[in-house]
Amino acid sequence: MLITSLNKCEEFLAGDHTRLRELLHPSRVPVSMQYSLAHGRLEPGRRSKLHRLLSSEVYYFLAGRGVFRVGDESAAVEPGTVVYVPPGMVQALENTGGAGLEFLCLVDPAWRPQDEEVIE
Repeated sequence: MLITSLNKCEEFLAGDHTRLRELLHPSRVPVSMQYSLAHGRLEPGRRSKLHRLLSSEVYYFLAGRGVFRVGDESAAVEPGTVVYVPPGMVQALENTGGAGLEFLCLVDPAWRPQDEEVIE
């Protein structure tokens, strides 16, 4: 069994300008896994940069309100919303609410810097 917590994970500014804490990543934990799991947040009025990953992603929104754009589609997100992003799709997230937008992001295969392209 492996147990970790959010406050044990260092926060960093990702290439797309969201604030992330990697909860699980195969390069950082002593377990065999192919995916990574991160907690993210975006402050009110902020938007992530347009970007794409070679991996697929699943976002689960915990708090706040926003708009998620994938390719030519966009949809409102709020607590409980789940968004699947296929590999290679251009995406961006905007916080349209008055509080922090928080989410979990599962990336499969695990996120690697060389697999992410920031477009703007």
